[in-house]
Amino acid sequence: MKKNIFFLFLFTSILVNAQTFTLKGKVVDENNESLPGTTILVKESKQGTSTDFDGKFNLNLPKGKYTIQISFIGYKTVSKEISFIKNDEIKFTLVPDSTVLEEVLVSAVRVNADVPVTFSNVSKKEIAKRNLGQDIPILLNYMPSVVSSSDAGAGVGYTYMSVRGSNSERINVTVNGIPYNDSESHGTFWVNLGDFASSTENLQLQRGVGTSTNGSGAFGASLNILTDAVSEESFGEISNSFGSFNTRKHTVKFSTGKIDDHIEIAGRLSNIYSDGYVDRAFADLKSYYLQGSYSDKNTLIKAITFGGKEKTYQAWEGLTAEQLREDRRQNPYTYDNEVDDYNQNHYQLHWNEKISENWSTNVALNYTKGSGFFEQFKSERDAADYGNLIEDGTDVIVRRWLDNDFYVVNFNTNYKTDKVNFITGASYSHYTGDHFGEVIWGENLAPNASIRDRYYFSDAKKTDFSIFAKATFSITDKLSGYADIQGRFVSYQTAGITNDIVPINVDANFNFFNPKFGFTYKINESNNLYTSFAVANREPNRNDFEGGITQPETLNDLEFGWRLKNENIKLNTNIYYMDYKNQLVLTGALDDVGQPVRATSGSSYRLGLEIDADIKLSDQFSIKPNAAFSNNKNRDFFITRDGVEEPESIGNTDISFSPDVIIGAIFTYQPIENLQLSFLSKYVGQQLMSNFSSIISNNDVLDSYFTSDINMVYELKTTKIFKSVVFSALINNIFNAEYVDRGYYYTYDDNWSDPNTITTLDGAGYYPQATRNFLIGVTLRF
Repeated sequence: MKKNIFFLFLFTSILVNAQTFTLKGKVVDENNESLPGTTILVKESKQGTSTDFDGKFNLNLPKGKYTIQISFIGYKTVSKEISFIKNDEIKFTLVPDSTVLEEVLVSAVRVNADVPVTFSNVSKKEIAKRNLGQDIPILLNYMPSVVSSSDAGAGVGYTYMSVRGSNSERINVTVNGIPYNDSESHGTFWVNLGDFASSTENLQLQRGVGTSTNGSGAFGASLNILTDAVSEESFGEISNSFGSFNTRKHTVKFSTGKIDDHIEIAGRLSNIYSDGYVDRAFADLKSYYLQGSYSDKNTLIKAITFGGKEKTYQAWEGLTAEQLREDRRQNPYTYDNEVDDYNQNHYQLHWNEKISENWSTNVALNYTKGSGFFEQFKSERDAADYGNLIEDGTDVIVRRWLDNDFYVVNFNTNYKTDKVNFITGASYSHYTGDHFGEVIWGENLAPNASIRDRYYFSDAKKTDFSIFAKATFSITDKLSGYADIQGRFVSYQTAGITNDIVPINVDANFNFFNPKFGFTYKINESNNLYTSFAVANREPNRNDFEGGITQPETLNDLEFGWRLKNENIKLNTNIYYMDYKNQLVLTGALDDVGQPVRATSGSSYRLGLEIDADIKLSDQFSIKPNAAFSNNKNRDFFITRDGVEEPESIGNTDISFSPDVIIGAIFTYQPIENLQLSFLSKYVGQQLMSNFSSIISNNDVLDSYFTSDINMVYELKTTKIFKSVVFSALINNIFNAEYVDRGYYYTYDDNWSDPNTITTLDGAGYYPQATRNFLIGVTLRF
């Protein structure tokens, strides 16, 4: 009997000690935001897992003591000892690594909820859900007040975005604090950053003037992008996606993790190809990203290079209304090599130093090299249009080149306490660019002319120096203030002739003072109110100078907002009033390379209400709605028509390409732990493509449109070979809407019927976007 009791006791003891318990956990950041993809490691057994979409994880472990290590890119690694004697649940809060690039570098151009600026953040996990080959403007389409488009209609190649009715030439873009907008055109050419979303850690879109930033002034918004943070752990990643219009994306990423706790090397290679929705409007984008970093307790040094080569078939001419009715996928261009071919490479060096608990500094250097051309076939041309290199009436093929160099030096210091956050800095950039055209074929060349002779040439130089100081400071326990002053000094010179064979000789200097201030009032832990006033000034771009515009434009931006945040609801509501002097509005017309033509509207304004929210309805359901309602007007607008020399006032008119209503929503359903389904919808109200408010005709109207997408992400956890396998699918425009989201409008004079009477005529072009289409992808991480 005693033996039986002994063996029963021994057997029971073994069972108890061998019993497996479940540890449930969740990993969040300081703002209680979940951190999906966080690595969970049990040091004793080397057993590991990663968090799901909601930052949750499960571990099954026998009874015992364990050290649980929690690590996530950009955050301090946490280790915690746990005695495991029962099922348990625990929450881990990670704090940002003080040496991460974002902490010092991006603080110069970014804001948080303590600053009275209207903004939205997008994290890496949000980008990854739909990152199947489409460009960044398309991925940002569901943000407040954003309208995106593409030439080819499928979201790959030449893509565009506008914010609050302001197009890309008026949106300041920085990459790690380095200006990205082209110095002369002010435009942002996303086609040169193929698959850049795969190397983006997070981004912030500030609407309105925003905070002082480097580069050209923000006249509608600023977008600052932070590239991949240093990875604590080594990894490899292979992503492939395929879809409609022969669209495909192939991406390889890797990181060594921290070698000897200090050095990391990471990189990416990508190739994206699409035939485009529009006939022959293909895009072939090859890109790379490589970074090497050194970090210790107080230092982070990063050397980064990224860039690539793009080749796209031209589709910027769009379609006439008749062509749109006949075949919305047709392309007027028929020459086989009507292509844009461009290379752009960026080299950045960042040195962040934490001097003390309160002081930190950043120095950044950048060099960007761009070179490329677009090729065109022209029939029966005049010799004078091509520098007399051809004979009159000759067919000709030309290449028009850009060859430019861009240098930047940034320096920032940051002093931060519980009561004050003070940042000061300076930025200097130097740009040189050559513009020239070559005749590469001519049916009948002029005597003494040779292939590749240049028929025009001009060079340009631009320097931009800015200095700023800004501070957020506590006035009382509930009230904080914000002050921001910037001086910006611009010099721009050009010499030579344009492709129209006319001189372009510019020697212009601009000195701008841009003050900003505001207040934030904390009602309670969940609510705050803010108000701000900001001034921005902006110089004309190259096309403006070619059109005879030499005056800068000025914007006074007044914002008032309310922010609500609790466990289940995040709500941002703001009213803005943007008052412009000499605003350069889009006329609706395009120049001969597809760039929008602008004209000074005199006095104008934008008045609007924006609402965006993130609402958790249950553990399975959430919704992110946003809406923007605005009134965008030119005051007392003048036109000249029908041969009358005296300008005619047509009163207050609508500003072109500025819809009064933009509404978006993302419904998300997570039925099981590793599956997430999203339904995305977007409504954009009617737009006018001119500033005439349809007074001449109604050809300047873009109809409102409504589109919806479905997005699915499923993560398969594995224990062999791969850490995880993620399947993604995206069905765009599921209701098969035939819509146009962008176009152009022009007027011209025709006196063929009566030489004494000039009749004003008009026309329009449209960019049809894809009907129902899909993308599917798989990402293998190991």
